[in-house]
Amino acid sequence: MMKETDIEWLLEPKDMMSFLISVICGCIIGIEREYNNKSAGLRTIVLICLGSTIFTIVSKYGVGSDDRISANIITGIGFIGAGVIFKDRLSVLGLTTAAVIWTTAGIGMAAGIGYHALALTLTAVTIIVLSLFTKVEALMALIHNQKLLNITFENGNMENLHRMENFLKERKVKNKRISLRKEDERLYVILEVTGTGKRLARLDEEIIELPYIIAFS
Repeated sequence: MMKETDIEWLLEPKDMMSFLISVICGCIIGIEREYNNKSAGLRTIVLICLGSTIFTIVSKYGVGSDDRISANIITGIGFIGAGVIFKDRLSVLGLTTAAVIWTTAGIGMAAGIGYHALALTLTAVTIIVLSLFTKVEALMALIHNQKLLNITFENGNMENLHRMENFLKERKVKNKRISLRKEDERLYVILEVTGTGKRLARLDEEIIELPYIIAFS
């Protein structure tokens, strides 16, 4: 049977405040993620933050009051973060979301040990990084941008590839061959192109008009 003293620490005001701060911090970050339609949305982020707070508080009342439970939060969060990272043949997606999950767990732990002001401050810093830095990245993309072109030529003639490379050079777009293969009498090439955001945006429309290209992405 649970003793009265056991109930007292469960309802300790400082711990209850930690739960409240944790939910608030999770909601702030979660709303930003939900608004941007990320895989880890409002509910996920709130539960990660709250869960980290719960385990941190529980570790204070463990045998010897050690921090073995809270230390393993980082390991557990690593599995969740890995679940939102997707890798295809050309790129890796979800790294920012995984980093947000990791950061949110840290904020939950800060709330769990009673550093409420620190948790709120870190939440504000996280929102600033996610929102302001997105605009900085967009501005940088206008000046210098890079992407991969997956091109299928109408036949396996290397002359078509040379024509394509000259086409890019004329438009002041740097290119580098990433992959080159021939299959079913067709040439499949992956090019890494670099230029200003404006030039690369216009490039897609111009490539569509090239008669020797069957498909590209």
